[in-house]
Formats: sequence, structure tokens, C-alpha cells
Amino acid sequence: MTDTKPTLPQRPFFSSGPCAKPPVWDASKLDSRSLGRSHRSKIGKARLAYCIDLMREVLNLPDTHRIGIVPGSDTGAYEMAMWTMLGARPVTTLAWESFGEGWVTDAVKQLKIDPTVMRADYGEIPDLSAVDWSHDVLFTWNGTTSGVRVPGADWIPDDREGLSFADATSAVFAQDIDWTKVDVATFSWQKAMGGEGAHGVLILGPRAVERLESYTPEWPLPKVFRMTKGGKLIEGIFKGETINTPSMLAVEDAIFSLEWAKSIGGAAEMKRRANANAAALDTIVQDRAWLGHLVVDPAIRSNTSVCLTVEGADAAFIKSFAKLLEDEGAAYDIAGYRDAPPGLRIWCGATVDTADIEALGPWLDYAWNALKA
Repeated sequence: MTDTKPTLPQRPFFSSGPCAKPPVWDASKLDSRSLGRSHRSKIGKARLAYCIDLMREVLNLPDTHRIGIVPGSDTGAYEMAMWTMLGARPVTTLAWESFGEGWVTDAVKQLKIDPTVMRADYGEIPDLSAVDWSHDVLFTWNGTTSGVRVPGADWIPDDREGLSFADATSAVFAQDIDWTKVDVATFSWQKAMGGEGAHGVLILGPRAVERLESYTPEWPLPKVFRMTKGGKLIEGIFKGETINTPSMLAVEDAIFSLEWAKSIGGAAEMKRRANANAAALDTIVQDRAWLGHLVVDPAIRSNTSVCLTVEGADAAFIKSFAKLLEDEGAAYDIAGYRDAPPGLRIWCGATVDTADIEALGPWLDYAWNALKA
């Protein structure tokens, strides 16, 4: 091993959430007009509505789908949908990583709706052709902790009877989502946008709105979950009149990221950047016998939260590996998720520059050689 150290990535932010800020981000560039103001003020409501409009534009979301900013990050948004809409018909939950398992736990132990559960190990996916679409179906579009994504939307039928609930938090702004196949989608700004945490985004298609207006669950709903009044959707929620007080600083940060995404070419360019990053990381993996992909099948491999195996590594080795790179300022937060098999997890979303992924390769070698020695 040589004492010469590789060139550092310019921005060593490879965390899978919160993720890297956009390349041009600077706190001083945030619009401050709404800060210190009520979210109910004219400027507060205008900025919240503008944020929603930008999300619609960048995501190419059809007018048929409503967008709401809700509390509790992606988890809050998804649980909001589960608690308000499930129970009207049978439910199938799909789980191939920890967050999918979280929705299973909510359905089984909290809501007690006795769902059909279809599971797969980390790195794999259940047989999607076996899903019964007379059921409401819960799934993660991209499993952040396993690096497994669904292979498109062809497995979701147009004539489905149940609703499709997609946890899309590490898929939006990076992968193609056929919104005609999605009745409910959730995400948080802290993933592919490089925004701040604590706020979730809830997207409702017309069939989800119909469910909300025609069905009342048998369990009590906390205030932050209630989206209807008198049997009608509270439309203000989807125009920037949030259920609880949002952080206007987080909103302005989200607006900055969305304006950046729009300026570079929108969702298509965001996807291209993520694909380029994932391809650069794949080249690094292919060139090293000691590295591998947790997700062997490229058709279901994420282009954002890419999970890697390390030859012979256990949890202690991975912890030391990640700490060494963090101490060197070469890579932050790249240890795999705590419930996943020991390995590395490297964010390749659009807010990361491909040159920094390429610069990471020699540093992975550096850490491997240092620890093996």
C-alpha cells in the first residue's frame, strides 16, 4: 500500500437520506421573504402553493393528482394514507426491505387488518405477477435500504379494483413513474431533491380521493391524519394550507432544489444524472473482485440507493470502513442500513456529481487495503 492518498471528491456526500444538496446550493441563496412569517400569511401561503406547483411541474404530474405537504416526512405521509384509506377491502403488503416491513407491521399489529404479506430477502423482490389487485396493494417503488426497485409499472393493471400505495421516496426525480398506475404516492424532500427532513409529500390520484370521500375507517384518526370534513376532501391541504405548521425554512430549501431541478431540464435530466452516477459506480464495482452488488439483477437494481457487498465483511468491518473514509473526508455515511446485510450503501441520485462517484473508487481501494493490511 502506498502512502499517497487519492484525490478527494469535491462533495463527499453519499448519504441515502438526508442526501447531498444540489451542486449549486448555498444557504445564503435561499429566499428569506417567508421566514419569520406565518404560514397563513399571504407570502406564506403563496410560497407553499409555489412549492406544490414546482413539484407538479418537475414531476410531470397530471392535473388529476393532488399534492399535499404533510407532517412526518415520508413515513408520516404513508401512514396518513394507510390510516385513512385501508380497511375498505382486503390488503396485500409487499416487503423486501425494512421500510416495506414497517408498513407490514403497521397493517398487522396496529391496524389489525390481517393483510396478505408477500416478502423477499434483501436484494430480491416478490413475484409481482402473483399480486391480487382486487386488494389494496402497499409497496415501496424503490427500497432505500435494499437497493431494490420495481421494474416499471407494467405489473400494475389499469383495471385494478384496489388502490396502489407507492412509497416512492427514493424513486421520484430519478426513475420513471407512470402516474396512471399510482393512486397514492409519498416521498420526502430529504431524498432525491436533497431537501430537509420532517416534511412529507402526499400525492393522491382520483381513485384515492373517491375512497376518502366514500369510506370512514373504524379506528380513530389523529388530527394530523384527517383529510376530509363532512365527507368531502379538504381541498386546502392540497393548495398549501397545511394541516400543521410547516418550517418555512425547509419549504424555501425545497423550492431552491426544485428550481435547480427545473433549470437543468426537470425530471428527465434528474433521471439522466442518477443513471450516470449509478453507471459510474457500477464500473467501480465491476473493476474490483472484492466488491459486488447486493441486487444481482440489474432490472430491479436501484439507480439511487445502491447497495454493495464487500468480500468477507461483517458489521464491525463495515463500521471501520465507513469511519475511515469519513475521517479522511472522502465519503460520509456510506455504511449500509442497520437491518440490511453488512455492506456499503452509496447514494447516486441527481444531486450527486458523477465526478465525485468516480473519485470515490480509489478511496474505496484505500480503505480496503488499509483495513485488510
